[in-house]
Amino acid sequence: MTKTPKEMIDDVITREGDYVNHPADRGGPTRFGIVQTLARANGYQGDMKALPRSLAFDIYWRQFVTATGIDLLAKRAPALAAEALDTGVNMGAPWGVMFLQRALNAFNEGGKLWPDLAKVDGNYGAKSDAALAAYIAHPRRGRIDVLLEAMNALQGERYLGIAERNPTQEAFVYGWLLNRVATAA
Repeated sequence: MTKTPKEMIDDVITREGDYVNHPADRGGPTRFGIVQTLARANGYQGDMKALPRSLAFDIYWRQFVTATGIDLLAKRAPALAAEALDTGVNMGAPWGVMFLQRALNAFNEGGKLWPDLAKVDGNYGAKSDAALAAYIAHPRRGRIDVLLEAMNALQGERYLGIAERNPTQEAFVYGWLLNRVATAA
């Protein structure tokens, strides 16, 4: 079943769960996956345990979907949009789209199949959409599952790098890989 970006946000909120305040979590107190600094930046001054779900939804919609172009991506490839959103929620809004952009650049045979995306900036706009359309239409490319695997590979490498640079994050790396990267065997 193809999901809309709004349904994808609902899935993220469910997956992220309620209030968490793990001592090693660099994001600090979190509710519905929204860290306190992000809530404060969006005008919420209350206790994170009481952050309204509606505000979390609004933050996801504005800062993770429309600001990165995931709403446009969802029109062309909903599975990629869902992955980009989930990655962005865990790593920072642009990361999921950046991983897609990097994969599209790597799969274009040095720009012979479609132009390189000069900016890997986490903004899925017209140039990224054109590259994805060319990828999908190409007779030797086109497999969304391969793009998903490439995005997950990049995500996994980033998680391992985070843990290597900051051993306090080792408390999270297995869960990140299990819940956000690992695919069913």
